[in-house]
Amino acid sequence: MARNTDAQCRICRRDGLKLYLKGERCFTEKCAVDRRNFPPGQHGHFRGKPSDYGVRLREKQKVKDIYGIMERQFELYVTKAERMKGITGYNLLLVVEQRLDNIAYRMGFATSRSQGRQLVRHRHILVNGRIVNIPSFQVKIGDVVELKEKSRKNERIKQALAAVEARGGIPRWLDVNRDLFKGVVADLPKREELTMPIQEQLIVEFYSR
Repeated sequence: MARNTDAQCRICRRDGLKLYLKGERCFTEKCAVDRRNFPPGQHGHFRGKPSDYGVRLREKQKVKDIYGIMERQFELYVTKAERMKGITGYNLLLVVEQRLDNIAYRMGFATSRSQGRQLVRHRHILVNGRIVNIPSFQVKIGDVVELKEKSRKNERIKQALAAVEARGGIPRWLDVNRDLFKGVVADLPKREELTMPIQEQLIVEFYSR
């Protein structure tokens, strides 16, 4: 499967903010955005003001980078969001938040979405009692997401759960029992609960041009 192989710290520097792509490293003094808060490359210090098209393109790329989504799949998500009732931009954010790899990260089983994707791919995650190894699997309200019995002894997963508060805690819309390594999707997030600096309307405008 195709994936973005760019250096993750360069991606954050290109956007000029922390996208938390490397998990715990983003909370230390080693974070590239804290050390070199300018775009990567020889002329990073001297880049001019982007065009309106460039601003909208960059916003789309930023959301793709945050959630680890490739171009074709992102286009399908936009089409799906347009067909749903309600505000298209908010619908798009709901669709990407309901990805299983993101839910594994939000529940604290992983320190980053890429690590959550790896957990899913390696068959560590159960949904409603069945193994699901598709990171883009859409989780619904009422679904039970848990770690496989053998995976509960994994030290990296235990460390991720122990450090979840440092990453902002578990969202209100997820009901997680850390002792049982299990969580329930109790609700969908409200727009104000999605605190990443995303201007989803710019993405809608990009695809509406």
